Amino acid sequence: MPASLAAVKHKIESTKSTRQITSAMQMVSTAKLNQIQHHTETYEVYAEKVKQMLVDLVRSHSATSAASQDNVYAALFKKRPVKKTGILVITSDRGLVGSYNSNVLKATMAMMDKHKLNKDNTVFLTIGKTGTEFFKKRGMNIVYQYSGINDVPTFREVLPIVRSAVQMYNDAVFDELYIAFSHYVNRISSHVHVHSVLPITEKSLMDDDELSELEAASNQSANSSSDVTTASISAEYEFEPSDTAIVSALVEQYAESMLYGAILDAKTSEHSSSANAMRSATDNADDIVSTLQLQYNRARQAAITTEITEITGGMTAEE
Repeated sequence: MPASLAAVKHKIESTKSTRQITSAMQMVSTAKLNQIQHHTETYEVYAEKVKQMLVDLVRSHSATSAASQDNVYAALFKKRPVKKTGILVITSDRGLVGSYNSNVLKATMAMMDKHKLNKDNTVFLTIGKTGTEFFKKRGMNIVYQYSGINDVPTFREVLPIVRSAVQMYNDAVFDELYIAFSHYVNRISSHVHVHSVLPITEKSLMDDDELSELEAASNQSANSSSDVTTASISAEYEFEPSDTAIVSALVEQYAESMLYGAILDAKTSEHSSSANAMRSATDNADDIVSTLQLQYNRARQAAITTEITEITGGMTAEE
């Protein structure tokens, strides 16, 4: 076999081996995605109920009045001058997840530019090795880092992260906290969310769509010459044993559910991105094999034609 044919055949075999690996990784990521989706969807129902109750209490001022008490979680309502901004960034521990990590990191840097944040007035809490290494290389101040999150994170696993973040806020390590993570939309697309979570306000309890609607309504109200009065209707609650005890318990549940939900959401998006990346790699490998196979067949046909021509020429010369 000529050297060129041998080289092409070796490339075909190598690409087929790579395709087998990427196809297997796609199947693994898809299985993990199917497994975590059930947890994410059911947990979102619980987290939304907790958030809605807290929103109602904030709008009725019950939560803010209870925040005056000396409690580690109720103190999360208290605003103070911002000297340091904290950003909790959730990325993956490994690669082969497409643009998953780069999208989160780009959105975080864009938010920093928008709010004029830099390494002197910003501290980072990183979940995932990719984010930790990214910000370390840029000389950023990382006050907390965590890696090795399970493929399907457990609530017990996230508790130390929540408590560390809350304690740092109360110790004034940072005066406000943003969270940046990839939100899973469906198996094809994800969107990066970067929003404020501490201190807790009515605005910080809103998601991106609600914030957009609020900003649009504010702009419309500012441009209108008429005096329009709006009223929001919220649920009424009777507190037992007291509003302070209820708010403290509810805020603790909200802080835990918010971060756990974000990690679940980010992990779901990670598995989806990994499955999509491996599917694209498998499809590309198929295309390469087809191209190489065609190249091999043409080279082999040319070599056979050359041999036949040489044999025919030799027989003609003998005659």
